[in-house]
Amino acid sequence: MDLIKSTDAASYLRALRQMMDEMGPHAALQPSMKRLLEILAETFGYKRAFLAIFDTETGTLKIGLTYSQPKVTQATYTPGQGIIGQVFQTGRPIVIPRMKDHAEFLNKAFGRSQEELASLAFISVPVLLPVRSGEREALGTLSVDIPTQSQEVLDSHCQFLEVVAGLVATQVARLQEEMALQRHLIAQGLMMHHTGEVNITAPDIVATSKSMRLVLQQVAQVAPSRATVLLRGESGTGKELLAEAIHAGSPRKDRPLIKLNCAALPSELIESELFGHEKGAFTGAVAIKKGLFELGHKGSLFLDEIGELSLEAQAKVLRAIQEKEIQRLGSEQTLSVDVRLITATHQPLEELLTEGRFREDLYYRINVFPIFIPSLRERREDILPIAEHFLGSFAQEYAKKIKRISTPAIDLLVQYHWPGNVRELRNCMERAVLICDEEVIRSYHLPPTLQTAESSATDSSLSFGESVAKFEQEILVDALKKAKGNMLQAARDLRVSYRIVNYKVKKYRIDPKKFTGSLRRRRGPA
Repeated sequence: MDLIKSTDAASYLRALRQMMDEMGPHAALQPSMKRLLEILAETFGYKRAFLAIFDTETGTLKIGLTYSQPKVTQATYTPGQGIIGQVFQTGRPIVIPRMKDHAEFLNKAFGRSQEELASLAFISVPVLLPVRSGEREALGTLSVDIPTQSQEVLDSHCQFLEVVAGLVATQVARLQEEMALQRHLIAQGLMMHHTGEVNITAPDIVATSKSMRLVLQQVAQVAPSRATVLLRGESGTGKELLAEAIHAGSPRKDRPLIKLNCAALPSELIESELFGHEKGAFTGAVAIKKGLFELGHKGSLFLDEIGELSLEAQAKVLRAIQEKEIQRLGSEQTLSVDVRLITATHQPLEELLTEGRFREDLYYRINVFPIFIPSLRERREDILPIAEHFLGSFAQEYAKKIKRISTPAIDLLVQYHWPGNVRELRNCMERAVLICDEEVIRSYHLPPTLQTAESSATDSSLSFGESVAKFEQEILVDALKKAKGNMLQAARDLRVSYRIVNYKVKKYRIDPKKFTGSLRRRRGPA
C-alpha cells in the first residue's frame, strides 16, 4: 500500500506541529534540526533524510545534518553536480522514482548498496530563503531516501518536503553562518578543526544574531579551560548569565560559583568581603568570617564591575591570582585558594589605566580571554526572540494566558534603542504581562518610554481619527493572522460581518494572502 495513503491528514499536521515545536527561538540549533529530520524519517518511513548546505567560501554544498550516518562525512557537491547540485543550481525539486535508473545519481555520501539503489526512490528539494520581494536565495537542499512508490505518491511527498524546506529556511541560514563562524574561530585559534558542536548550559540565553552566536562560541571554547575571562559590554547585556554559562561548562561545575558586584559595596567593605576577616580585625568584626575567595575554593569567582575595586584591593586580588594565596584581614596566616576567576566590566579599562585608577599588571592578568558582548541595539534580530522568551516565562509565572505579541508592538520593540539592554527588555515584558488582560501583548501594554515619535503607531502628531485607524488595522491584522488569512473566520472571531471585514481590508490595503502560510508548489523537472 502506498505510504502516503496510509498516513492521514492528522499525521501530517502532527508532524508539522512537532517540527514547529522543535524550532522555538531559544532551541539549540543543531539538536533541534537533527530532531526535525528524525521526525520526518520516523513519521513517513524515510530511510534517510539530510540537509546539504552551501558553503559560501568554498562554493560547494556540504552534507550538514543527517538522519542516518553518512559513510563519507566530507562529501561535497558543486552547483550543478549530481542531483543535489542540480536542485541547488536551478532552485527546482527533482524526484527520482528509482535510484539505479538515473545516471546522474552519484551516491556519494551514504554508499548505498545495489539492493538499496534498486528499491529506493530519491527526492531532493531546494531550501530557499526570501531575501526581497519576489526573490529567494538558495541555501542548500533537503533530501530523502524513500521506498519506491508510484509517481503520484512521490510527487505528494515532494510537495510536502517543499513546505518543510520553507519552514526551516531561516534555521538553515543560521547553520550556514555557523560554518563561517567555525572557520573564523579556527583562524583565530579558538577552535580545533575536529571540534564538533559544543552545547552551552544556559537556557536563559537567547541568541539568534551572528554576533551573539559568536559570543556563545567563544564561551563554549573557553569554559573547559582554567583561563581567566574578562566579559566586556554595556550594563544589562547579560554578563552574569554568560559567567554562569562559563562555570557550567567547566570542570568546576559541581563546585560553587561565587558572585560579587564590586560596585554594590563601599570600598572599605570590599576587602573583607573578598578575603574575610578575623574576630576583632576592626570595629564590628565580632566573629571570624570567610571571604569569597575561600568560599569559592575549587570553584569559580565572578567579580562584576571589577573596575570599581580600589587600588589596594586590586593589589590583593592580583596576589590571589598569582600566588593562589590570601590573608584574612587581621590575620598573618596565609591560606591557599584555588579559584577560576571570571570578571566583567562596562568601563573602558584602558582609560582607567592611563588615569592611574587601574593596575596595569592586574589588567593583563584578567585580560587573558576577553569576550565583547554587543549591545541589544547592535543585534536587533535578537530582540523579538528574547521578548518572546520573557513573555513565556512571565506568563507562566503570573498565570496569564498570553500567547503572542501584536505586530505594532513588535515594531515598537524592534525600533526602540534599548539603553538598558536585555535587562530593560526583561522589565518591559514583565510590566506588559502584568497589565495585559487579553491573549495578545499590544503596543499600549508597553512602557511610555517606547512610545516615541520615531517608532510609535500612536504618534502624538496623529489625529484622533488616524490613531483609531491605526488601532483598527492592528486588530484586523491580528485576526487575519490567527485565521490564516481566512476573512470569513476573521469576521467570526471579531464578531462582525464578513462585509465589514472585506471593506476594512480594502480600505487599509491589507493583503490577506500574506497570512495564509501556504506555499505554492514549484514544478520540478521531469
